[in-house]
Amino acid sequence: MTIKEVRDILNARLHTPDADLDVQVHAACGSDMMSDVLAYVKDQAVLLTGLNNPQVVRTAEMMDMVCIVFVRGKQPQKQIVEMAAERGMAVLSTDLPMFAACGRLYEQGLRGGEMA
Repeated sequence: MTIKEVRDILNARLHTPDADLDVQVHAACGSDMMSDVLAYVKDQAVLLTGLNNPQVVRTAEMMDMVCIVFVRGKQPQKQIVEMAAERGMAVLSTDLPMFAACGRLYEQGLRGGEMA
């Protein structure tokens, strides 16, 4: 699945217009707790979260994630968008709750990562 497909499935807004939407994603992780995100092996993955602070970008970078999706209508702070863009990550936001967003991606074939 590509980032563009993630955007379309979630009816999400793109906050990083220069992001490469053709990048493939192989897994997804939904969490508001960054410590939980660090417990999984993520490569070319999507992080779905409602946590709206710069730690989200730092965690995603450490886990080689390529896309962050803010759920529940959360809009990323300007600093988050800038940090993600500098690291080549796409930033999206959707009005869907996390459970529904994860469910839609799962329904379309995107799976979770493995435990570290």
